[in-house]
Amino acid sequence: MTTHTRPTGMQAFTWIWLGQVISLLGSAMTGFALSIWAWNITGEATALALVGFFNFMPIVLFSPIAGALVDRWNRKLVMMMSDLAAGLSTVVIFLLFNADQLQIWHLYLAGLFSGTFQSFQFPAYSASISLMLPKEQYARASGMLSLAESASGIFAPTLAAMLLGIVGIRGVLLFDIFSFTFAISVLLMVHIPQPNITQAGKQAQGSLLKESVYGFRYIIARPSLLGLQMMFFMANLFGTVGGILLVPMVLARTDSSEQLLGFVQSAGAIGGVVGALFISIWGGPKQRVLGVLLGMFATSLLGQMVLGVGQHILIWMIGAFNVSFFINILNASNQAIWQAKVAPDVQGRVFATRRLIAQITAPIAMLISGPLADTIFIPAMMPDGALAGILGGIFGIGAGAGIGLLIFIAGALGAIASLSGFLFPFIRHAERILPDHDTIPSIVDDIPAQAPA
Repeated sequence: MTTHTRPTGMQAFTWIWLGQVISLLGSAMTGFALSIWAWNITGEATALALVGFFNFMPIVLFSPIAGALVDRWNRKLVMMMSDLAAGLSTVVIFLLFNADQLQIWHLYLAGLFSGTFQSFQFPAYSASISLMLPKEQYARASGMLSLAESASGIFAPTLAAMLLGIVGIRGVLLFDIFSFTFAISVLLMVHIPQPNITQAGKQAQGSLLKESVYGFRYIIARPSLLGLQMMFFMANLFGTVGGILLVPMVLARTDSSEQLLGFVQSAGAIGGVVGALFISIWGGPKQRVLGVLLGMFATSLLGQMVLGVGQHILIWMIGAFNVSFFINILNASNQAIWQAKVAPDVQGRVFATRRLIAQITAPIAMLISGPLADTIFIPAMMPDGALAGILGGIFGIGAGAGIGLLIFIAGALGAIASLSGFLFPFIRHAERILPDHDTIPSIVDDIPAQAPA
């Protein structure tokens, strides 16, 4: 298929989106099945937290180098490479499980491997969307990608639980292998343009080290962008605590019920779908910063704090719904700001650094959340615990109560952090302060950085 007959623009993006729907469904099903397996094997929140840590740590740490390489390389090939690495990790897990040799540390290594390649995925996808679509469609495109993730979450727990009862983990892993094959096949058929070189891109060229640190220099020189990322820096620290502990909290409170956990996760996914559809149709607020700050506040207050204080599946489902609904609004608003302000040919580097600044606290939260729950909060909320008599009437008694208390505290701190953004004019007025990249006459030549694929 030649470049001229391949899908382009919104048609190409829609095909990529469809591939991500299937791929994310497979990944979510595998994550659900392996979380149940890990909890049944270890019975510890720390083990589940470490699975997330080893997957997420390389995504953050390798982001600057990945961003520089994304701007150098063909972006479609980079996306295919990321999908292939994730698929190979699933293949290895499948072979180990099939040979009855799978151990918890294998999940750590698989996460480390796939996470390293996933560090390329976010800057490659984000920068590609900026070239495929007009800026008026950025928030909608972000909403559609969030919709893909959320829609997979609706069906993944139910399908995974069903397959676990019929064909076991093997069937779930085989579907995941099929899903990443489909996603790669879709990327092969579409056309994704490469960016023209701008003045910012010209200034960023140099050694790999220079290009890797360029994103830091770019963001630091623009306090409004740095301020936005510091908001995410704090929000991700507190939000990750709730996210990583949701599964052990629900399992601890429901006698390891796969079905009830599936209901809670599906409710969260439905909230994500509703939020993604809402932002896709609406397009987001005219003042994107309000979408970021108020969305962050609502995620913490109406989502995470509700999850922590809840003692019934209905309350957990409401909290999970709210978290996913408002996260889509704040993420789409934030993404639209960055895609409009940063020149496309440096977005790989800048977006990768943006991810590192915003999410460097997430691996820290993953490392501390399990031990905090297992050694401090769970014992404190047991029948003879130090806090049981004081807070037992609010959070209940037992292992799940201790985890819930920790989730609630993290949510409260996240809500306070999100409101602090209104105190700083360079954050509050970020969109007025920063010009859109297409209003700056910065094109130095019309030669693409690399030949289009």
